[in-house]
Amino acid sequence: MKLKNNSLTTKRVALSGILIALTVIVLFLATTLPTSRLSLYALSSFFISIVIIEYGIKNGWFFYLASLILTFIVIPNKIGLIPFVIFFGIYGLVKFYIERLNRIAVEYVLKVIFFNMSLVIGIFFVKEFFLESINIRIPLWAIIAVLEIVFVIYDYVYSLFIQYYKAKVRKIIGM
Repeated sequence: MKLKNNSLTTKRVALSGILIALTVIVLFLATTLPTSRLSLYALSSFFISIVIIEYGIKNGWFFYLASLILTFIVIPNKIGLIPFVIFFGIYGLVKFYIERLNRIAVEYVLKVIFFNMSLVIGIFFVKEFFLESINIRIPLWAIIAVLEIVFVIYDYVYSLFIQYYKAKVRKIIGM
């Protein structure tokens, strides 16, 4: 019995370590490459869902905190981590809690509210510290509307990723 528990703990630590390493690599690319940043931030958010599926929400929180600490230590461009800290890194946890309601309409309303709160924080941060003198000619409401559409697509793709992981990948890696 003791050997089985050690084996499970070893497997948990190994998988979590690999997923944190992948998160750091993807975020490093997102902060250094000139293109595909949004896609890379989105990809970085998927890894936490694997931890939540395999080991529960408590370990998901530990994974989020560990990935934050490690990325801040390893990645030189700290400003580039803001989208991960504000939204992408924590979205898997938020999605888990919201989807436990099992009421699709309420879930989407809550998810969009969370997205808009993250967006407001992000816009405030960028405007306050970086874009004081830049004049954007597109109305803010139009930008937000487009981003909300992109968010709904992102959430749908995130759900597809979770389904694919549960149906295919989980069997391949022996979980």
